[in-house]
Amino acid sequence: MSARPSIVLSDPPLASQEFDIRPVAGSFAAEVVGVDLGAPLSDQDFARIHQAHLDHHVLVFRDQRITPAQQVAFSQRFGTLQIHVQRKFQLAGQPEVLIVSNIKEKGEPIGLGDAGAYWHSDLSYKDRPSLGSLLHAQILPEEGGDTLFANQHAAYDALSDSLKRVLAPLRAEHSYLAKYEELRARSPWRPALTPAQLAEVRPAVHPVVRTHPETGRKALFVSEHFTTRIDSWPAQESQALLAQLFDQSTQPQFIYRHQWQSGDLVFWDNRSVVHLAAGTPDHLPRKLYRTTIEGDLPR
Repeated sequence: MSARPSIVLSDPPLASQEFDIRPVAGSFAAEVVGVDLGAPLSDQDFARIHQAHLDHHVLVFRDQRITPAQQVAFSQRFGTLQIHVQRKFQLAGQPEVLIVSNIKEKGEPIGLGDAGAYWHSDLSYKDRPSLGSLLHAQILPEEGGDTLFANQHAAYDALSDSLKRVLAPLRAEHSYLAKYEELRARSPWRPALTPAQLAEVRPAVHPVVRTHPETGRKALFVSEHFTTRIDSWPAQESQALLAQLFDQSTQPQFIYRHQWQSGDLVFWDNRSVVHLAAGTPDHLPRKLYRTTIEGDLPR
């Protein structure tokens, strides 16, 4: 008697969720309304979100009641996660999550309280800077706490053709240490870096204008926080050009200002935007959880 063939049961395909992607009036950003990032996300729904992220650069997912582990799982669908050099502000049991907070317990800060004090693209000082970052609101202040995003494709497009030609071959150095001691002077709790941490944040050199690896669009890729000099240029000329580009990159017409609501998760493309924390009054608690996705070598 011949053996019956074995039957392999596969999981049924995930049902699509019903959600809307709504452009934010007067800006490049978009809201994603109705999706539950804590529930399994079908390939079709993920592809739709992925494309919206490329189209709008900043996505605001409303009313997300998810755990840090669920935030990590969603983030990992886009790539490998990067662990921030400030290990003391990792979420316990979830090292991929950086706590961004001004709250102190027993006199000690529980998170990185001055994150985003200058315009920047996350981890641009790494050889492989961040693809994107996700910030999930946990505790929001009654006032303040906004985050500003500036569209670097639009900033580049608005340059003169002659300046675009000047910038085309240029590369610039990015350093985590560029403003570090200045921030430590303002925030004494910000720790001195160990030799191992210093080795982890050695400066990187990247194109001044980078080409988005998925869309092919060009964007400025410099920031006042991390970009220190134009490679191979004399110091005075380097600083003059960078000052011009810093000013260009954050013109009001390129900016989306996000006013946080309870449950917001904001996902931005670090290849397309720079961002800035607008500031929170010291006496008002603020806490958010950040995950960061590793990107590619800028070209």
